Amino acid sequence: MQSAAFSLSSPSSFPSLKPRIFGSNLRFDPVRVSSSFSASKRHDLSASSNVVSVPSLPKRSWRLSSSSGLPLRAWNSVPSDSKAERFEVRATAAESAGEGEKAGNLMKTLELGLLFGLWYLFNIYFNIYNKQVLKVFHYPVTVTVIQFAVGTVLVALMWTFNLYKRPKITGVQLAAILPLALVHTLGNLFTNMSLGKVAVSFTHTIKAMEPFFSVVLSAMFLGELPTVWVVGSLVPIVGGVALASVTEASFNWAGFWSAMASNLTNQSRNVLSKKVMVKKEDAMDNITLFSIITVMSFILLAPAAIFMEGVKFTPSYLQSAGLNVKEVVVRSLIAALCFHAYQQVSYMILQRVSPVTHSVGNCVKRVVVIVSSVIFFKTPVSPINSLGTGIALAGVFLYSRVKRIKPKAKAA
Repeated sequence: MQSAAFSLSSPSSFPSLKPRIFGSNLRFDPVRVSSSFSASKRHDLSASSNVVSVPSLPKRSWRLSSSSGLPLRAWNSVPSDSKAERFEVRATAAESAGEGEKAGNLMKTLELGLLFGLWYLFNIYFNIYNKQVLKVFHYPVTVTVIQFAVGTVLVALMWTFNLYKRPKITGVQLAAILPLALVHTLGNLFTNMSLGKVAVSFTHTIKAMEPFFSVVLSAMFLGELPTVWVVGSLVPIVGGVALASVTEASFNWAGFWSAMASNLTNQSRNVLSKKVMVKKEDAMDNITLFSIITVMSFILLAPAAIFMEGVKFTPSYLQSAGLNVKEVVVRSLIAALCFHAYQQVSYMILQRVSPVTHSVGNCVKRVVVIVSSVIFFKTPVSPINSLGTGIALAGVFLYSRVKRIKPKAKAA
C-alpha cells in the first residue's frame, strides 16, 4: 500500500470511521499526515485544527508517521509495556540495590573502625590507670582479682538484663574451659606483676615476643611446623627485644621474667583452645567464652589472693598505708572497667575480621600503648632502646603478614 498525503479538513471526510464498524477482528491502518507538518506541529497535534477527534473509539495507542516513515507517538493514554521501559525499571532496581549494598558496607566499615578505636583507647587507659595503682599499691594479685571481680559483675548484669544471651553450660564444657581459665588467670596476673616492676613500655616490648612462644608451643603440642618465612620473622622480634632489654633504664629481672611468663601462659591459652575444645555442636561464640572464662578466673584467683596477700583492699588498710583511699579506689575501678572492656571489644573484632587482620591490629595497638605510656609517664628512652623496640615491633608486623603463607604440599 503506497503512502498518500491527505489534506485533513473535517471528520466527515473519513467515511470508513463509523460506529457500526467496531469489532474485535477489525484492524485500523495508521493515519499518515502530510510531510509538510513541521516538527513543532507534531509535538502539538492536540492543539492543531487538522487533528481528527473520535471520542467514541476504543482507547488505542495511535502511531502517526509522515510519508518518510518517521514514527511519532501521539496522545497515548494506554500504559506502555515495551522492553525498553521494563529494562529501565530493572536497571533502576539494580541501582537501588547497589546503593543499598554500598551504604551497608560503609556502615560496617565505620562500625569496625569504631571498634578498633575503642580497643586502643580502652587499652591505653587500662595501662595508665593500672600502672598508677600498682606504683602505690604493691599487691598485684589483689589488683588482678579486683579486675576479674568487676568483669564478673558486668557479665552478670549482661546476662540478667538479656543484653547478651545467657548460655547453658554443661559439665563437659566447664571441664574443657577450666584449663583455658587457668592460663588466662596466670597470664593477666603475670602481666600485672611485670607492670608493677618495670615501665609500661618495657613490659609491652617484652610481650612483643608472643609470636615466638606461639610458634614453639604450636610445634610442640599441635605438630604445626612453621614456614621458613615465619621463622625468619622471629629473628627481628627476638633481636629487637634483646636490644631493648639491654638498654632499658627500668630493667629488673622480676619484671622481665613476669612478662615472659605472661607470654608463655597467654600463648598456652591459644594452643589449648585448639587442643582442648568442645564438640562443634556444643561450641560457643567468642564473647560467651570470654565471659565464662572471666567468671571462672575470679573464682580461681580470689582464694589465692586472700591466702597470698590477705585482705588488703580496705579503706582502713589504705589509710594506714598513707594512701588516698578515694583516688586508689577510683583508679582501680577505672582500670578494671577498661580491662574488661578492651578484652570484650577485642573478641567482638575477632568475630568480624580474620585472625591475620586481628593480629595486625594487635601489633598496631602495642605500638600505640608504648608511645602513649612513654609520653604520659615521661619514660626516659635512649635511641638504642627505641631502635630495639622498633625492630621488635616490625618483626611482629612481619610475622602477622607471613603467617598466612602455607607450606607447599609434598608430592606423593
